[in-house]
Amino acid sequence: MNTLLLGRWGEATAAEYLRKKKFKLIDVNFRSRFGEIDLIAENKKFVIFVEVKLRKNEDFGRASEFVTLSKQKKITATARVWLSRNPTEKVVRFDVIEIYAPDGISENFSLNHIENAFYGSEF
Repeated sequence: MNTLLLGRWGEATAAEYLRKKKFKLIDVNFRSRFGEIDLIAENKKFVIFVEVKLRKNEDFGRASEFVTLSKQKKITATARVWLSRNPTEKVVRFDVIEIYAPDGISENFSLNHIENAFYGSEF
């Protein structure tokens, strides 16, 4: 299966989940010279920067374990860029959404939302 297509499906699935949790999606695949943030969403209290990790299963570890310290630093640096362009008084949060899809794109998947998965050094 095309990994780009599968990745986009995972991001769309995570976005739909967030909408159901009353978050408004405000940016997708935001890029800076430091890296990329998959989803940026907000509700009345939070602006969340979301890394979506899609895996078939947990055979090689939980999907969230692949959000390494290096990846976290890239995400937080990119979040700083986004926030410099979009100032907010809301609380900033970094979340990871794990999606396990053993059959690829299908209705057979599980999703795990990890709030405050990591902390940005200046947030």
